[in-house]
Amino acid sequence: MKFKGYLVRENEGNFNGSIEDIDIPKLEQGRVLIKVHYSSLNYKDALAASGAKGVASSYPFVPGIDVAGEIIESSTTDFSVGDNVIATGYKIGMSEFGGFGEIVHLPSNWVIKMPSELDHIKCMSFGTAGITAAACIKKIVDGDCSKKLPVLVSGSTGGVGSISVGILSKIGYEVHAISGKSSQVDTLKMMGANEILDRNEYMSDPIKPMDKAQYSAAVDTVGGEILSKMLTMIANHGVISCCGNVAGPKFSSSVFPFILRGIQLSGIDSAESSIELKKELWELLSNEWSLDLLNQTKIVKISEIKEEIDKILKGDQIGRVVIQHGE
Repeated sequence: MKFKGYLVRENEGNFNGSIEDIDIPKLEQGRVLIKVHYSSLNYKDALAASGAKGVASSYPFVPGIDVAGEIIESSTTDFSVGDNVIATGYKIGMSEFGGFGEIVHLPSNWVIKMPSELDHIKCMSFGTAGITAAACIKKIVDGDCSKKLPVLVSGSTGGVGSISVGILSKIGYEVHAISGKSSQVDTLKMMGANEILDRNEYMSDPIKPMDKAQYSAAVDTVGGEILSKMLTMIANHGVISCCGNVAGPKFSSSVFPFILRGIQLSGIDSAESSIELKKELWELLSNEWSLDLLNQTKIVKISEIKEEIDKILKGDQIGRVVIQHGE
């Protein structure tokens, strides 16, 4: 038997994807077969689809680091046929065929049962972006960062950034959003931002070893010099959650923010987080940190994904893209 998936092939250094029929794998011990109802598009998926080195382990390959679906076969007692489940990160969409296919064959310890408050679409409107945002915000909440000063969010129109803005606003923080997209001011305010900072203006002044402490905490989704500047502006005992590098993998800093203000720079790696932490984050997203992302989520058929991949690689994606399999 076969299933349909977006299979990326390499031909003399060129990478192209198309919908193909793929053999359903035989269930192995310790694994489950999941019928994928919805997936989502993340920057890492676009990299895998375009052949970026170090993402997919080999080609031909099916990207998609996010999965929401139901169990159709299980080799363990942890799951039963018909269970609604979520799987994100680990090696899904990297060394294991991912959610851009109608079927995935995954280790059972990468999979969690879907909270009853969620459904497949809601799960994928969050996806890896959502649990990454939740992990970032958990660091800020656990650090007991003051609500007397605003929180800064970079890359605020992207998946992680937009969800971070929404959650932080919901739990009572004033949110200042950095964006290079002047056309998205109204969208960012709808998401919950109190103030929108133009990225070029924010970066126009030279970066100092220490600047005025204007923010209690920050979520940085881009890295590079924006992170360098953020570090100088966080108040005593604040937290910066760092989860991206689209603006560059390197940044510069003095030790002053760390030894004079005692701030924390916390790296966030939601892909390899423990399954226990992922369960906790999904429970938060289904309850206290739940958001209605309908207005910032675009649902597309898997046959339409190529256009969306091109868009995210150009930095033009706003909010979330959810991928629907079947009718």
